[in-house]
Amino acid sequence: MTAPARALTGVLREFGALFSMALDVVVGVFRRPVRVREVVQQFWFIASVSILPAALVSIPFGAVITLQLGSLTAQIGADSFNGAASVLAVIQQASPIVTTLVVAGAGGSAICADLGSRTIREEIDAMRVLGVSPVHRLVVPRVVAAMAVAALLNGMVSVVGVCGGYVFNVVVQDGTPGAFLSSFSALAQLPDLWVGELKALVFGFLAGLVAAYRGLNPRGGPKGVGDVVNQSVVITFLLLFFVNFVISVVYLRIVPAKGA
Repeated sequence: MTAPARALTGVLREFGALFSMALDVVVGVFRRPVRVREVVQQFWFIASVSILPAALVSIPFGAVITLQLGSLTAQIGADSFNGAASVLAVIQQASPIVTTLVVAGAGGSAICADLGSRTIREEIDAMRVLGVSPVHRLVVPRVVAAMAVAALLNGMVSVVGVCGGYVFNVVVQDGTPGAFLSSFSALAQLPDLWVGELKALVFGFLAGLVAAYRGLNPRGGPKGVGDVVNQSVVITFLLLFFVNFVISVVYLRIVPAKGA
């Protein structure tokens, strides 16, 4: 077998194992006993390391989107639609992506490092010997917590990003508050908010799943733990943008634009 064929086989094998773990996690969510205490602890940990970075990132993110779209709408004589374009871009695209980047970078890396250290200390093997499922005991609570944090942070990032865009539009670009709000209410619709929350849930699931999978499969001892932490963040980012593209295309095909 040639080197490219071996590489392709390895990639497919890894994605197959990742998909298999995803199915185990979905099944494990509905299995008893429910690890409520573990879920709450992991939720609090991920939220504590993600809230402040998400809030700080969302302000310039919303401002940059508003400034860029404001310049574009001014060139084509559509200043009155700047508010709608900015808010929809933040809610549908920017907010779920920013939220997941923070959750994966802060919380996901910690999850991967924790599970990786447990693996190299042979704690995971000991759990399997005792008949305890590491997926149900360790992975499921972390994935559920990542999904919950992503969904809630998405709402906060949306509000902060929209407020930041509003302030920059009114203060920097001399826009009028009435035009910003009226254009948003004229073009936005409730499914725009739901698709943003759906993306956050799916992205949070991916962030927790990839972090847990790489953490349970380190290679090379302590150095391997550091390697899989970096790999988990990169893989999450790649999957994030691909899944975002798929969900956006399906949403735009199924839900017609308001006024269309």
